[in-house]
Amino acid sequence: MTSDEVRSVPRRPLPLDYSKPNLARMKDVLLGGHDHYEVDRRAVEDLLAIAPDAAAMAKEFRSWANRVVRFLAGARGIDQFLDLGSGLPTSENTHQAAQRYNPDALVVYVDHDPVVQAHGLALLEDLLVHVSGADLADPEQTLADPVVAQHLEFDRPIAVILNSVLHHIEDLGEARAVVRAYVDAIAPGSYVLITHDFTPGEGARGALARKLDDLMASTGHRTVHRGRDEIESLFDGLEILEPGVVHLHEWWPEGPRLAPLTELNHLSLGGVGIKP
Repeated sequence: MTSDEVRSVPRRPLPLDYSKPNLARMKDVLLGGHDHYEVDRRAVEDLLAIAPDAAAMAKEFRSWANRVVRFLAGARGIDQFLDLGSGLPTSENTHQAAQRYNPDALVVYVDHDPVVQAHGLALLEDLLVHVSGADLADPEQTLADPVVAQHLEFDRPIAVILNSVLHHIEDLGEARAVVRAYVDAIAPGSYVLITHDFTPGEGARGALARKLDDLMASTGHRTVHRGRDEIESLFDGLEILEPGVVHLHEWWPEGPRLAPLTELNHLSLGGVGIKP
């Protein structure tokens, strides 16, 4: 088998159950995509009833990641990206953002959702874009996966993207261990990008965070809004770049803001760390 023919085989594939909402397809609804079903749209309708600006916030997560990717590909010269829990292909994917500034940038997408794998393999695979079916929550499996191991060079800097995924790992210790395993595997000068659902604790925003966690639990896709100290602890072993771990709209925004901020803008944090 040649390097261009390498494909990963998920070791613990998720069942294809079209009677229940699927997290990747729900995000596709929020991002204005077309790869979803009625059950996913109904789940998103329930979400929008609690948080009417959820679609705008989903795009905010994507926009934040793309801003950082462009910065790393352009200003920092990073030409390898490992996008963990990448979700369904949509507009302005990681490889498009990176290759706009570095046409030779290579991206490996990792998602153990079979729906994502099917669409990714059909739409994205080429010489510089590859799709792995490993489980990001199992770093050992992911790092040993043929697609990841063969196409990425871990002895030189790489960017690891954990965008809107770690809040689906309920146990904080496990989430920390997952990030630490990837940090230990990458070379000095590498970057780790993290966004995470945030709760200020008390007040109206804290109550909204709890409602959102309850709603996601009802779909079978639990989330945990965590406090600032907990989220910052995920960057252990990394030096956090300015402006720090902040609300996504505060991390190097591109020009004046055109849309007003909503409550959801204050229920997420993002940051970028570099391995010294």
